[in-house]
Amino acid sequence: MNRLVAVVVVFAVAGVVAWLLQRRKPAPPTQPTAYPVPTQLDRADFTRPDAPWLVVLFSSETCGGCASVREKTRVLAATDVAYQEVSYQTDKELHTRYSIEAVPLVVIADAEGVVVNSFVGEVTAIDLWGAVATARDPSSEPRSP
Repeated sequence: MNRLVAVVVVFAVAGVVAWLLQRRKPAPPTQPTAYPVPTQLDRADFTRPDAPWLVVLFSSETCGGCASVREKTRVLAATDVAYQEVSYQTDKELHTRYSIEAVPLVVIADAEGVVVNSFVGEVTAIDLWGAVATARDPSSEPRSP
């Protein structure tokens, strides 16, 4: 019986020591999660370079989330907002020129091609509409309480 108690105590102590050592283990290093996003576009590379605003969807035919983002961005086209989808399969040159590494990537640029907002990955229609509205009229941005 004393032997059984000794074994149980040894296992309990070993468990507590293992638990304490596990807690002391440092967290893994932070991994970069952001992909590069262009900060400037040459408006001559895209449709309607004279439009005050440009929404570009960089996509790929093999991208699972691109179809959803395509439907959400396509409807942003307006008199003062040019819209263009740039598929990797049909326009690799633009993907390379702007160092696009992840799709879907939506960029919103002003008349000079300065990127004022961007979204990497899937995005909600509300976020897209809000970003375009804020770009067109900065006073429309919701204020924090």
